[in-house]
Amino acid sequence: MMQLSGPTAEPAAGGPAREIVLFLHGLGADGNDLIGLAPYFAQHLPHAAFAAPDAPFPCDMAPYGYQWFSLQDRTTAVMLAGLQASAPLLDAYIDELLETHGLTEARLAFVGFSQGTMMSLHVAPRRARAVAGVVGFSGALLAGDRLPGELRTRPPVLLIHGDADPVVPIEALRVAQSGLTVAGLPVRVERRPGLGHSIDEAGIRHAIAFLQERFAA
Repeated sequence: MMQLSGPTAEPAAGGPAREIVLFLHGLGADGNDLIGLAPYFAQHLPHAAFAAPDAPFPCDMAPYGYQWFSLQDRTTAVMLAGLQASAPLLDAYIDELLETHGLTEARLAFVGFSQGTMMSLHVAPRRARAVAGVVGFSGALLAGDRLPGELRTRPPVLLIHGDADPVVPIEALRVAQSGLTVAGLPVRVERRPGLGHSIDEAGIRHAIAFLQERFAA
């Protein structure tokens, strides 16, 4: 099986990690795109390690970067098939990450952006043991109707989305919130006024507060 890899950062406080924050990037980017957020998160989560794997496939819509699955054909069935092909690779990466740090899923949280959010919302609730939580920026829930019959855990979720997003419209926030709620996952949402397809400082503050709360639990 192909193995994922990407940039990591050790806890700012030194010593062994007490938590892990897993960043999952969007289409056409790589792990370096989000690992740059680690210093901001580390100010408030000094005992957390950070990992940002590159998606497994070269981006087929750009001359650089990676993708978790192709968006050339945006029919749900095709996207879902691509997502399902990447999911075992991500699960194997997470298993190895937890083993390396000697931690359990309860000490790991997902932070996804765009396509990375789609991966997070698919993989996290289907793992055998619940992760601490999921933060999803500017993303969507793919094939949400399948989730109630496939989930194994119900990790708390925070969705953050700009209401001026031209790439993943704000309507995706409502759809994701509804789908996750129907499946029994605790969901919070933060609409960012005037924000496009990106992460802003207020969104980062919401994400950090959510992770602090989840790891404290």
